[in-house]
Amino acid sequence: MKIGKVPTEVLREVVFKNIKHKRPEVLVRPGIGEDCAVVDFEENVCVMSTDPITGAVKDIGSLSIHISCNDVASNGVEPIGVMMTILAPVGTTKEDLDYVMKEANKAAASINVEIIGGHSEITDAVNRMVISTTAIGRQRKKDMVTSKGAKVGDAVIMTKHGGLEGAAIIAHDLEKVLKDKVTEETIKSAKAFGEEISVVKEGVLAGKIGVHGMHDVTEGGILGALWELAEASNLGIEVYEDKIPIRPETLEICKALSINPLRLISSGVMVMAVPQEKKNSLMEILETVGIKATEIGKITENEKIIVKGNSIQILEAPETDELYKVI
Repeated sequence: MKIGKVPTEVLREVVFKNIKHKRPEVLVRPGIGEDCAVVDFEENVCVMSTDPITGAVKDIGSLSIHISCNDVASNGVEPIGVMMTILAPVGTTKEDLDYVMKEANKAAASINVEIIGGHSEITDAVNRMVISTTAIGRQRKKDMVTSKGAKVGDAVIMTKHGGLEGAAIIAHDLEKVLKDKVTEETIKSAKAFGEEISVVKEGVLAGKIGVHGMHDVTEGGILGALWELAEASNLGIEVYEDKIPIRPETLEICKALSINPLRLISSGVMVMAVPQEKKNSLMEILETVGIKATEIGKITENEKIIVKGNSIQILEAPETDELYKVI
């Protein structure tokens, strides 16, 4: 298999197929496009998600906090705590670990989350640091939002701009490569995209307004996330490619490296299936807190398609993220 997330068909045939034992307390189980597990605690539910950071070097401590908290936020929940596992390669110094933990603590404080435990070790099983985090949130059962709740006719809204995490990672980790290909201002600006990685604010606001489904955009980019949003609900989607916002810096970096920004990892972006009667209210509220939101499609009954000008093409399932072609 290629580098990146395990392909969808392998998840179905090998991973999910072998998860056979069930408990009645589990309300949401593993599924394509499903961000979180949800466990019943009577009037409340516990919402949990876990994710590793493997594709970045710079700011790995900060990214590790935001990536799993973003998943919990896609259920409309404010994350409370994070469990953090650090696997560091031989040669890692005390100062290296200190830097990572300071960055993680700074990120956690920015979204009011506590690092509540975990594990750390030096091991020759990795050749660079790998951090896996599990975020935990609490929600009233009646307010549950999942990735699979989209309904036919829903507007599809995305926040911020596609490829923002990938552009930030590339600007940090491949700065020497980019210097001969793009301007210094482009690199500097793309690095700052890392400050937009959290989707906790928009996830919690959307949960309060009442959306049908949400999914944060990670590996596979905006097109991958849109496919997963529809697939989770066993529905179709019509995506208007020309309406997907991509910053000029991201376009410039992707053109220089011959990669597709629409398939580039995009933590910091949330896609939402929103009832038509609520979309304007949601977009207005997000704008008041400084979050750009754009309507980029609609949920349909069957086909997953991309509309660009007068052409229509099939929206394919996500494969290896574009980031792995250059990192």
